[in-house]
Amino acid sequence: MTRPLTTALLSATAISLGLPVLAEEVNVYSYRQPELIKPLTDAFTAETGIAVNVAYLDKGMVERLTAEGDRSPADLVLTVDISRLAEVVEAGLTQPVESDTLRANVPSIYHDPEGHWWGLTTRARIIYASKERVAEGEVTTYEDLADPKWEGRICTRSGTNSYSLGLTAAVIHHHGEDGAKTWLEGVKANLARKPEGNDRGQVRAIWAGECDISLGNTYYMAQMLKDPEQQAWAESVNIVFPTFEDGGTHVNISGVAMTKAAPNRDNALKMMEFLTSPAAQQIYAEANAEYPIAPGTEPDDLVKSWGEFTADDVNLMELAKLRGAALRLTETVDFDG
Repeated sequence: MTRPLTTALLSATAISLGLPVLAEEVNVYSYRQPELIKPLTDAFTAETGIAVNVAYLDKGMVERLTAEGDRSPADLVLTVDISRLAEVVEAGLTQPVESDTLRANVPSIYHDPEGHWWGLTTRARIIYASKERVAEGEVTTYEDLADPKWEGRICTRSGTNSYSLGLTAAVIHHHGEDGAKTWLEGVKANLARKPEGNDRGQVRAIWAGECDISLGNTYYMAQMLKDPEQQAWAESVNIVFPTFEDGGTHVNISGVAMTKAAPNRDNALKMMEFLTSPAAQQIYAEANAEYPIAPGTEPDDLVKSWGEFTADDVNLMELAKLRGAALRLTETVDFDG
């Protein structure tokens, strides 16, 4: 279901029906939450005078853009996860964007080689480890998760979840399909229960003593600490930044792409450049405890307190191409069964 449309000088009816819009506007379709986007759109409008209209979607962005075709009012799409960005690109719904500003602000591993999408912030796929039952240094790599010493001690969400498939795609990148299949089988053998729930649910299970380690995105720690009911879960675990044996820590991104139809292309480019600027990325990162990627920018103090890590240096579009293989292997080993 589509969430209510936030507009600036443009009615909800106009953007929903794809009616003509004023020149100094830019229209955005977003999978990101309204509370994360509004500080950015407000700052962009204050700096440029360009009004921003945002349609918040729960799902179906590709279907909506496809149905609208060349008459789509959308100029930009904002979303999380490389798979969703790749999905829009592969559907032929975006256009390549070249900009010296974008290239200066976004490292090469965090944008599409052909310029169809550009990263804004990153989040690491880390290990949450019980403070009571897991010693410091006991788990250091993703490969460790398949070690029999963890039998009955790992909790995880579904192997077909987007975050899980992203990590499996990274395992394929580092170890090939045969190695990834062996890894998946090893992790499955170490599960304390069938995959279920979300990342925070796994930390709750650690707190409850059902398992000792789990996988999760970094920003969930911040979300749990802000929730009185979940604070105890967060305080029961340490954050571990695992690496691949021949690489770094797996990360995913939030990103932006310009639609193929883009009726306000110049304004859309200005917004893309603004979103990748250090000032805007700082707003974005602090709003959701993510890592800004523009050179010279830093995460907020809470995120910094979790420690430093070196991100895996594979271009995320390469991992997106491996998602199909990751899903096939996950189903082959019946990971969720």
